[in-house]
Amino acid sequence: MRTEYKIFLGVSAFLFGAAAVYGLYTHGQQHQTEWVGTIALILSGLLCGMCGGFFAFVARRIDLRPEDREDGEIAEGAGELGFFSPGSYWPFGIALSAAIAGLGLVFWMWWLIGLGLLAVIFTSCAMLFEYYSGTRQPAEH
Repeated sequence: MRTEYKIFLGVSAFLFGAAAVYGLYTHGQQHQTEWVGTIALILSGLLCGMCGGFFAFVARRIDLRPEDREDGEIAEGAGELGFFSPGSYWPFGIALSAAIAGLGLVFWMWWLIGLGLLAVIFTSCAMLFEYYSGTRQPAEH
């Protein structure tokens, strides 16, 4: 986690610097600061700083991983990474549902927003339970 928090905090520092430069540059060119871009850069910096702070907090609580050590070997990080679906159409369904909800927001059609959000919930649940077979029995005492 030490690598991750260094990356996020570095990007956060860059975004804050870019916000300062952008604000000063637009003020020098137009004699007024362009606030939308400046605030967007500041908020992006805050978001990256929040993620970096979280990773720094977690890094203090766990042992060093192989990628965090100078003498770490690639073989130390080997092992099972988890199960990844070889092919699923549900992410496309989630994206399509989010697009429908987004169109509802663009044109401010409450019924389309509701339909899109319901479709997002349905497709997310379908992807989550795609490989659930229901064969697991509760333990008997």
